Amino acid sequence: MKRRRFISDTAKAAAGTVIIPTIVPSSVIGKNPPSDMINIGQIGFGRIAMTHDLAETLKYDVARVVAVADFDSNRLAKGKQFIENYYTKKTGKSDYINVKAYGDYHEIIADKSIDAVIISTPDHWHAQPALEAALAGKDIYLQKPTSLTVTEGRLLSDVVRKKGVILQVGTQQRSSAQFRVAAELVRNGRIGKLHTVKIGLPGDPSGPDAPEQPVPKNLNYDAWLGSTPYVYYTEMRVHPQNSITDRPGWLRCEQFGAGMITGWGQHHFDSAAWGMDTELTGPVSVEAVAQFPKSGLWDVHGDFMSKAEYSNGITMLTSGGYPNGIRYEGTEGWIFVTRGAYQATPSDPVPQGQGPKALEASDPRILTSVIGPNEIHLYESKEQHGNWLDCIKSRKEPISPVEIGHRACTVCLIIHIAMKLGRKLSWDPVKERFINDDEANSMLSRPQRAPYGTNYVKIS
Repeated sequence: MKRRRFISDTAKAAAGTVIIPTIVPSSVIGKNPPSDMINIGQIGFGRIAMTHDLAETLKYDVARVVAVADFDSNRLAKGKQFIENYYTKKTGKSDYINVKAYGDYHEIIADKSIDAVIISTPDHWHAQPALEAALAGKDIYLQKPTSLTVTEGRLLSDVVRKKGVILQVGTQQRSSAQFRVAAELVRNGRIGKLHTVKIGLPGDPSGPDAPEQPVPKNLNYDAWLGSTPYVYYTEMRVHPQNSITDRPGWLRCEQFGAGMITGWGQHHFDSAAWGMDTELTGPVSVEAVAQFPKSGLWDVHGDFMSKAEYSNGITMLTSGGYPNGIRYEGTEGWIFVTRGAYQATPSDPVPQGQGPKALEASDPRILTSVIGPNEIHLYESKEQHGNWLDCIKSRKEPISPVEIGHRACTVCLIIHIAMKLGRKLSWDPVKERFINDDEANSMLSRPQRAPYGTNYVKIS
């Protein structure tokens, strides 16, 4: 695999944008000289970008965020300011960097001086920019869910592997020690033979009707809608105009996602698959019941329960009635793992100070059991963004690679289809098709509104 060439002439790479002296002391930018740094473009600047993705990535001296793109010019300006302020505070130089600001993320994709992108957009804008970045040879940090359909997820995974780029999915629970420890203990038989996994995952509330409003002049609304159908603008279905950190309304609109089943579901299903040893496959059947709002703007699922059966004999049950987290049940005990007090963003719906412990077991001695040198040891990462940057340099596979992300996302999506159809569905995880069910298979993709969507990306 060819390693990307990093441009050593920083003045040329910056094209008049990044101002860096010829000799930069380590006290200014750390141990990495400019030629060793990874130039990054931030696609989308909202609460996830500001409080999580950028906040974590900027900590690393090897990363240099040189561009930002957003369809909302107000958010774009705030993103540029946020990044520049960070570098000013870090270096003590007010003119250290002049971040490029683009109203169209394609300009970041086309910029050959940019090595990698972080995609922190609404869910319906995940797969297309990731696909385009991969085709351009750029490494990618992609927020979950990996895609909104099984079809586009498979396309993305195949292209990423073909192009040899590093794609890290933002399922950062893999970089939280308790989730790795729980999975290792289960995989090494500390609770006997695993037979049942119970996942606690809440639904979303319904919302009121929201009248049509004028589209703000700062928002390219047609582009923001992307491949989804045209619907009138109202602030409740997009994002707050006066806040970056508040949860946006699009999270609760099926047009742009699927609700908590993909929002947090990919996190928990990904972590559960780690312990179940099903990361590169999927269930053989799914069934679900769910409540959906009968009126109002927000139409994603509320309370629900789902059942997924795997060929290795494991049954996975998911419901808001379980504590938020993952409970592995075996023939000789159980292990429960959750985030504890961790929040990716300040507006995460996590009950602080009253949740369960991050790691518990039926017998405390299970948790102190030592994994021997000849037993299964899982991939260890201290932090998701740092692991991505390390893998960009080494060209090794990251802890949350695209295929594993696609498989976890697929579980979310086929359960969502089962919610809609209200019947048990048989699934072929090799062919990634429902068995003898044309109606269910028709839901593995969505219509795309031209010119937006993965259908309109030229694959070469």
